[in-house]
Amino acid sequence: MRERILAAANEQFYAEGIRAVSADRLIAAAGVSKVTFYRHFPSKDDLVVAYLDGRAAVERHALEQLRSQTGDACGTLLAIAHAIADMSCSPGFRGCPFINAAAEFADPAHPARKAIATHRAWFATFVKDLLGEMAIPDRETVADQLIILRDGAMVTGYLGPDPAALTDPLIKAGRAAINDARANTGRPSEA
Repeated sequence: MRERILAAANEQFYAEGIRAVSADRLIAAAGVSKVTFYRHFPSKDDLVVAYLDGRAAVERHALEQLRSQTGDACGTLLAIAHAIADMSCSPGFRGCPFINAAAEFADPAHPARKAIATHRAWFATFVKDLLGEMAIPDRETVADQLIILRDGAMVTGYLGPDPAALTDPLIKAGRAAINDARANTGRPSEA
């Protein structure tokens, strides 16, 4: 039953926005009783956090798979850029679920914002680890730059270009950030 509720929430929260979807709509979509719904999720906030945690788990798994398939850090970053462009320009894409949720919950102390912060911290560490494998200096700054590029690419893709129009600028901007970090330490640019 919990998985049915989460599946309904995943579909409706992403398509319509979290605040726009009532518990009653989710109960009907999942085909469960109110008692069952509230037994699994005592509050809508509990469901929102579970939804975000589920989205985070899917994204972590996908990124770890890309990492294992490419076998090296540079290849992983390139694969991520291609995946972002493809996903962001696909039918039904409605933006980053974490950015969307953050826009709906302004209070940084809200449980949803904490779930978002946890996932973004994981992603930042993932990117920093890749940059470390590439011996990129100032990994913190470069990771921040790459994450900003990712966020911007997702918004840009949602607004309309095709993946080919998004991929090249994203990769070029990422390379520029990496090469700039290398140039500032006197190392040759080679990304």
